[in-house]
Amino acid sequence: MLIFFLLKSLAELEALCTHLYIGTDLTQRIEAEKALLELIDSPECLSKCQLLLEQGTTSYAQLLAATCLSKLVSRVSPLPVEQRIDIRNYILNYVASQPKLAPFVIQALIQVIAKITKSGWFEVQKDRFVFREIIADVKTFLQGAMEHCIIGVIILSELTQEMNLVDYSRPSAKHRKIATSFRDTSLKDILVLACSLLKEILAKPLNLQDQDQQNLVMQVLKLVLNCLNFDFIGSSADESADDLCTVQIPTTWRAIFLEPETLDLFFNLYHSLPPLLSQLALSCLVQFASTRRSLFSSPERAKYLGNLIKGVKRILENPQGLSDPGNYHEFCRFLARLKTNYQLGELVMVKEYPEVIRLIANFTITSLQHWEFAPNSVHYLLTLWQRMVASVPFVKSTEPHLLDTYAPEITKAFITSRLESVAVVVRDNLDDPLDDTTTVFQQLEQLCTVSRCEYEKTCTLLVQLFDQNAQNYQKLLHSASRVTVDMAIQEGRLAWLVYLVGTVVGGRLTYTSTDEHDAMDGELSCR
Repeated sequence: MLIFFLLKSLAELEALCTHLYIGTDLTQRIEAEKALLELIDSPECLSKCQLLLEQGTTSYAQLLAATCLSKLVSRVSPLPVEQRIDIRNYILNYVASQPKLAPFVIQALIQVIAKITKSGWFEVQKDRFVFREIIADVKTFLQGAMEHCIIGVIILSELTQEMNLVDYSRPSAKHRKIATSFRDTSLKDILVLACSLLKEILAKPLNLQDQDQQNLVMQVLKLVLNCLNFDFIGSSADESADDLCTVQIPTTWRAIFLEPETLDLFFNLYHSLPPLLSQLALSCLVQFASTRRSLFSSPERAKYLGNLIKGVKRILENPQGLSDPGNYHEFCRFLARLKTNYQLGELVMVKEYPEVIRLIANFTITSLQHWEFAPNSVHYLLTLWQRMVASVPFVKSTEPHLLDTYAPEITKAFITSRLESVAVVVRDNLDDPLDDTTTVFQQLEQLCTVSRCEYEKTCTLLVQLFDQNAQNYQKLLHSASRVTVDMAIQEGRLAWLVYLVGTVVGGRLTYTSTDEHDAMDGELSCR
């Protein structure tokens, strides 16, 4: 007899939920999973889901109903159009009438709406695209109370994510056709709507103690981020290639990006919100900084870059928010994206460039000195400097790039901070950064380019540090009362210096090398 037919009562259904989501008995969980599959295949599935939603006493009962509905509407052979419309309308009315549901239940139910909308995007009934009416339905939520407004924003956010999600079990051409249509008919309006909501929020006094208001701001920022993260041209870019990313914003969106108020809105949000929310504002700014160059004419691009640089200057002049690791990481990504998308020749033409490059250099030096804080973010700062220095030979502008002033300071800060870290690592028995060879080699490869700017200063510093540390090590070796800890520290410092010397010598480029540089490489190599 099928397990499903044993589930005769609400109590038994709720027991199934308990075993499935919070049970610790593996056998019971496996049985619950089998029962779930049979429940989905049963003709009574919809009525059982309705029973769980309307009479269930726990959030897990509602979650089970949402899970069943999600699997039901995701089948390769779809339900009849009328049935899918009924399910969508039922869920809309359900979440509207019960806005205090657990957040994970609301999200799971809204995902069902998103799946129904995507699969039926091109379906017509009485000369209407019936499943596209969800956008109009959401606007009624946005005109309601705060809790309804939050649900409306989550619906748009989940829908945008679903439209961007590639289902590899289905034809990719169909997904692309739906995604492209959604992009062309709805996505711009959703972004404009989200930005207008943020402007309204910022225009009023922010009550950051109000959890509903915080939640609304968070959901709207996530919605903007989903819009900007959309795969506009079907490239399905590898997300791990973060520093190579360019956002292929559609030409029809130009007007939004040309308005200075758009960037100002997100910089103002960063300065006005607590860290959990301000880092979302920065994530949006990372995408704005990554906008494809061809969206603008040359004068427009220069103006847009100027507004980005003004925003960077304001953040660095008021750096309090950067003490939060999330904000710090997103800001480092933001800086790296600036150089990914703009040429050094364009950056130096910005009026604020001399002051901003000084502030960025000081920020980088401070970051390198605090080597134990957010080490994964340093990659982006070194990427910025590596690309800036690598661009120097190609700059045609007469404006000073000032990298000959700041690049040696960055190199010095990296070298000295790594040597100083050794004593802390040894004495406090911390994880040795040198054991993470992947990160070390990646950072050294980036430093290699930076260190070749004003190479004489780099070599002088390394020779001086190497001779001094080698001498200290010799003294310890010949000391009768040498301490093991002191030996470990000195060996750690010399290990870093060997890596660093190998890095800068290995960075020699034949076409830029001079006899003087070769002589310096010889001085380093013989050590």
